[in-house]
Amino acid sequence: MRHLRVLSTYRRIDTGHIRIEADEISYPLHVILRYRIELALLSGDLTIADLPGAWSDLSQALLGRRPPTHTTLPCTPEAVHKAGLSVVFLATPADVSMELAPSILAAGARVVDLSGAFRLRTPDAYAAWYKEPHTQPDLLAEAVYGLPEFCRSRILSARLLSNPGCYPTAANLAIRPLIEAGVIDRSCGIVCDAKSGVSGAGRKPSPTTSFCEVTENFSAYSILKHRHVPEVLMNSGLEESEFSFTAHLLPVNRGILETIYLRTVNVSSIERILEIYLDRYRDERFVRMYPPGTVPDLFSVTHTNYCDIGFGFDAASGRLTVVAAIDNLVKGAAGQAIQNLNILLGCDESEALL
Repeated sequence: MRHLRVLSTYRRIDTGHIRIEADEISYPLHVILRYRIELALLSGDLTIADLPGAWSDLSQALLGRRPPTHTTLPCTPEAVHKAGLSVVFLATPADVSMELAPSILAAGARVVDLSGAFRLRTPDAYAAWYKEPHTQPDLLAEAVYGLPEFCRSRILSARLLSNPGCYPTAANLAIRPLIEAGVIDRSCGIVCDAKSGVSGAGRKPSPTTSFCEVTENFSAYSILKHRHVPEVLMNSGLEESEFSFTAHLLPVNRGILETIYLRTVNVSSIERILEIYLDRYRDERFVRMYPPGTVPDLFSVTHTNYCDIGFGFDAASGRLTVVAAIDNLVKGAAGQAIQNLNILLGCDESEALL
């Protein structure tokens, strides 16, 4: 029998010297103490003289706030209804999500699905890219795509929310503002050269993601048939013939970096490109723009829910290169799911993420 893990909500702890975020409280005590105290010492918020008192205060605060053991329930509509669950996350394979979602919704809970089961709009599109039939076409039509920066108004009232794929999250955040502004020469096509850490392949063991295959190596995969491509097309408005996407496997644990090559029209300066992005993302908490001519790297975003975007532009030729970076496990998966949860429940969008 499948089971649900039920978590309570914990607020941050602040002892004056050090702040512990809500999502850290379930970590082992010694890990939190060492990590946060090291950060405070490095930042200057804590001195060596403060250390004994800070250690004692923080230990006592955490010991008083340790969460109970996770409650485990049968993954059945009866258990969902009896527990009064508001939202259920499905971090399951697509076929399992299709099996579980209808009964969970019928039990009165909303669903945030992290698989690819409900990301595309039609059963035919799903069958074409996932190479298997879709068993819940009615729910596929109802599902809301959960890219908050572009779908926030629809997320608010969604019963079934489909968390975006990692590659499309970075690609759409980088490309869509330029498409909307009409400054891309689509006849020249767009090339997206994307690289991901090994965790992007999931936990299922395979020869291609084993240590000996990945370390000291770099490889492309799913050429011209990656199932994340239709998500980019669906949300950017591009046609498949206008978008070339190739995914690569990096010998690192986590992180996605996408380098996107475009040709512009009617753009005379690099400042115009920056203006387009700032107009679109000025009020977005989790998109950070870099100064023109500078670009992000993986270290800038790992363990965060940010998407960092930078670019270079040559006005004479109209060539534009955009670099977008995210953590595939956070903004590309669990962090974005929490961001969507916050929207669904009417919470501050950054709750438990900043």
